[in-house]
Amino acid sequence: MIDRRSLIAALALLPLAGRARAMIDYTPGLVRDRLAAGETVFVDFSATWCSTCRTQGRIIESLRSANPAYDAAMTFVKVDWDTHGTGELAQSLAIPRRSTLVLLRGDTELGRIVAGTREVEIRALLDLGLA
Repeated sequence: MIDRRSLIAALALLPLAGRARAMIDYTPGLVRDRLAAGETVFVDFSATWCSTCRTQGRIIESLRSANPAYDAAMTFVKVDWDTHGTGELAQSLAIPRRSTLVLLRGDTELGRIVAGTREVEIRALLDLGLA
């Protein structure tokens, strides 16, 4: 028999079921530290005013919600282009513009999309992180 408190606690978690974890906001050194810890890191260089970035963000959120394996396999980092677009990370990765998505593991870039908004293309990049 389920007690009342357990039932209430389980019901409170239902709105979170199938939802992706929030992206981590970038701070200098974050990506380097996560890679050094052996994580696969998906980096989203975006700006709040960028319509392409918003479209990419909606697709990424939808794919992550549909497939929890993405969140289990990699860390998602959002880099604010207006703040860090000319910073060390963007320069070291030769990021040409906002709306750039990069997948990293160790010292290797597994893939990148620049200004692409096709779901199939973004899913393929995320799938590289599962391998």
